[in-house]
Amino acid sequence: MPEYGEPVSGHWRAFRHSPYLPALVIVLIVAASAGLFAGSYTYAMANPTPREVPVAVVGSPDGAFLDALRGRLSASLDRREYAEYPQAVDAVEAQRVFAIVRERNGRIELDTASAAGASVAELLTGGARAAARSVDARIDIRDLKPLHPGDPRGLALFYLSIAAVITGFLGAVQLSANAGTLKPLERALATVAYALLGGFAIVATVTWLLDAVELPFLQSWTIVSLTMFASGMIFTMFNTLVRRWAILPTWVLMVMLGNPSSGGAVSWPLLPSVLGAIGRWLPPGASVNAQHTAVYFAGHQHAQPYLVLAGWTAVSCTVFAVWRHHHPGGRN
Repeated sequence: MPEYGEPVSGHWRAFRHSPYLPALVIVLIVAASAGLFAGSYTYAMANPTPREVPVAVVGSPDGAFLDALRGRLSASLDRREYAEYPQAVDAVEAQRVFAIVRERNGRIELDTASAAGASVAELLTGGARAAARSVDARIDIRDLKPLHPGDPRGLALFYLSIAAVITGFLGAVQLSANAGTLKPLERALATVAYALLGGFAIVATVTWLLDAVELPFLQSWTIVSLTMFASGMIFTMFNTLVRRWAILPTWVLMVMLGNPSSGGAVSWPLLPSVLGAIGRWLPPGASVNAQHTAVYFAGHQHAQPYLVLAGWTAVSCTVFAVWRHHHPGGRN
């Protein structure tokens, strides 16, 4: 330690090489992260506000009702015209629209799809009833795609994704801390192992033990395991690039940004526009999207969420493979 009266540079040099500097950095990072963590979830979920809601319109329903509905939602209705009702139903199944509006026998009919977004369906239902009263119209509302009775708020798939994301990269953290001498291939295989076993445990708990939602077991297991592996390898990639600070970019990318923008708790039309745009291109959003379609819209599968998960996995594995000698673990 520098003696009293030694120049400031000497004190700084001693402080810089002491354990107090990284401790101070961690204190500041944790404090800032706590605020950002609370802020990101509050910003995305506390007051969901519709920006643009795609709605199928069949025929020529009362224009005054649609105008009143738009006013009640304080949002832009993205009206998509369909000549026949079956075409509109197919659009709901393909998740291109969140509801159908038509007029039949002098009554307005609104068909929502809770499975496509419970928060959007709830918002449309409340807004439609108020709009119908304001224009003195009679309205019938039904749910074309109801949620599973064990998951009335439609949050089970979101929790499934959170479990896969967090345990996925925490597994990699523990491998780094407690199995640091693993060779690169051994580390990757260990990540595959806990992803497969952890994915099985998550899906079995949700669908067999709790009966929260009826999951297509093999497909959901594949999605959860791929999410866990991608999350684990993303931490491993950052551990290779920035070493001991790897938890920071992983946490920001996967938890602070990825989870609130995933569309699992609040549907994408109700998210702030930036989050709604990027969420589906991050692993948590891709995981929720893949599960959501597998469970409720099996006849209209999309390749995008699987490609997103595969893309993040490929990038992280490639970075780890190319710069594996920079990884703090391993053995000769």
